[in-house]
Amino acid sequence: TGEALTLYNFAVLQRDLGNLTESFTSIETAIAIVENLRTKIGSQELRASYFATVQNYYEFYIKLLMQLHQKNPSQGYDAQALHASERARARSLIELLSEASADIRQGVDPKLLEQERIFQQQLNDLDHRKYELLSTQYSQTELDDIQQKIDTVLTQLKQLQAEIRVASPRYADLKYPEPLTLQQIQQQVLDENTVLLEYALGEEASYLWAVTKNSITSYQLPKGSEIKAATQTFRESLTPESGANLAAGLPLSQMLLAPVANQLGNKRLLIVGDGALQYVPFAALPIPSSPTTPLLVQNEIITLPSASTVAIQRRQLQNRSPATKKLAVIADPIFNINDSRIPGTPPQSTPETTKNYALTRATRNLGLGDNARVLDRLQYTRTEAEKILALVPTNQSLEALDFNASRTTATKPDLAQYQIIHLATHGLLDPVNPELSGIVLSLYDQKGQSQDGFLRLHDIFNLNLPAELVVLSACETGLGKDVKGEGLVGLTRGFMYAGARRVVVSLWSVNDVATSEVMAKFYQKMLQEGENPVSALRAAQLEMWHSGQWQSPYYWAAFTVQGDWR
Repeated sequence: TGEALTLYNFAVLQRDLGNLTESFTSIETAIAIVENLRTKIGSQELRASYFATVQNYYEFYIKLLMQLHQKNPSQGYDAQALHASERARARSLIELLSEASADIRQGVDPKLLEQERIFQQQLNDLDHRKYELLSTQYSQTELDDIQQKIDTVLTQLKQLQAEIRVASPRYADLKYPEPLTLQQIQQQVLDENTVLLEYALGEEASYLWAVTKNSITSYQLPKGSEIKAATQTFRESLTPESGANLAAGLPLSQMLLAPVANQLGNKRLLIVGDGALQYVPFAALPIPSSPTTPLLVQNEIITLPSASTVAIQRRQLQNRSPATKKLAVIADPIFNINDSRIPGTPPQSTPETTKNYALTRATRNLGLGDNARVLDRLQYTRTEAEKILALVPTNQSLEALDFNASRTTATKPDLAQYQIIHLATHGLLDPVNPELSGIVLSLYDQKGQSQDGFLRLHDIFNLNLPAELVVLSACETGLGKDVKGEGLVGLTRGFMYAGARRVVVSLWSVNDVATSEVMAKFYQKMLQEGENPVSALRAAQLEMWHSGQWQSPYYWAAFTVQGDWR
């Protein structure tokens, strides 16, 4: 790393002196050293944290290539900059997907695998105890004590997983795929009707590459901090009261879409965001030339952590036959000891109208830490589940509601028989330890006994779910810890690792009734009208936009499809 740092500093000095060619040679050598060192680290997590520390090398490399492109536009420096951008992002995800298909646990000492299972069980037990503690009167000492135990087990688990990797005969033979070049993106990812918009945010300047099947154009955008500020303004403007008013998104739209607006037409947009842009609902951004119309009206939109991920996923899933049954729905779990479904509990009053319920705005999320609270029943997830299940014959579906909407159901091997897995419940986000993020299922059994109902990210990695689609109809399931060079480390990658071809997630806490509306429309388009998940979600969102009650993008724009659109 010392040598790479020296070369990086020399590259910066040469660039400042105007010697771009010498600078280019030095930074290329520095990056070659970094790439080589990276693959020698056994633990994926340590690999990702090391990679985060050298992101400034890649940022400098991209900026230098774009400067060279401005001087010599015909030399292909913009294509090299795009390749550098792909090399700088979501590398762990690409490698995890390769490890999933190689099944690196095959041939590993069973004692190591048993120890891993024990650590994971300890972690789940401690995390469940922490949740129970937060639901009562507790002291800071008690909380610190349990958190320290969680951190210790997490560290032991990560060390063991690195050991399992190194001991795996399949891991030793594993050849990780390289991030794609421009030509490979055009051949393996894009079709005539799809445009890739890849963004890279930088301290001094940001960049956008617009790539079609046979062209590339690149643009310099404002610096990252300006884009981030405009992103925040836009996100904050999306409220139930904002209605059809998209004006607050115009500054961001001018930055991100205006330069490339004349190339978009009605094409499908494949958006690879960076940093703050991963939190942007592009579907709700106003079209620069028609500021009262959201982009959704003009384009189908898919978000991806990198263009390379979809090509690698396609390669691995190309010979897979779809599962035999159609749909599994897990919804409306028991969160509270006072729930009237627990025998001996007096009935609770239920909301009379959609309108009343909308006013209470039960959102599908759970904050852990100081904001922990008792979870409300999500009444409308039941309506949502019943509407969706009505579209499929009973011998083709699994209905898991109430006590059956449990961790046991979610981890059963039987789920592998279904093409679509729909999970309608509270989401759980742990930005400090992303492996403890997850979704919340029934926290009580039929006897009213407390049970672990959290399906955490590390549990999801252990599932076998060869699904065509996983829908997380909970809040903020599309978020996660933003790791430099990795993007959002959250639930999407867990389900992709488990085998999902595509995942529908949400970017913020959405009103329960509105979610139910979007989902019913989405499934109707998919299951009755035969649309693919991407066009079906867009059609459902367009109906919401054109409706009076749910017109505000707050209600519909949170939902995005990640993964392969084909």
